[in-house]
Amino acid sequence: MTELRIRNVEDWIVETFRTMAKQNGRSMEAEIKELLRKSALHPREELAKELKAMNRELQEKYGLFSDSANLIREDRDERG
Repeated sequence: MTELRIRNVEDWIVETFRTMAKQNGRSMEAEIKELLRKSALHPREELAKELKAMNRELQEKYGLFSDSANLIREDRDERG
């Protein structure tokens, strides 16, 4: 893991994180790590939601396709 240092953070911000950490039963470092993790995950979660919605739309429009693995296996076996 990489070490991250942030300088010149305003006192009220630090106090806010300290309060949040205490309420959540974590150290301030753990609280900030969790907030950074959530912030970094947010765009990925939004993309996943969009892709799931697109998948639902395609399924409604075209239905479900069968798994082609068996067909490929049969074709391969026929060729020897």
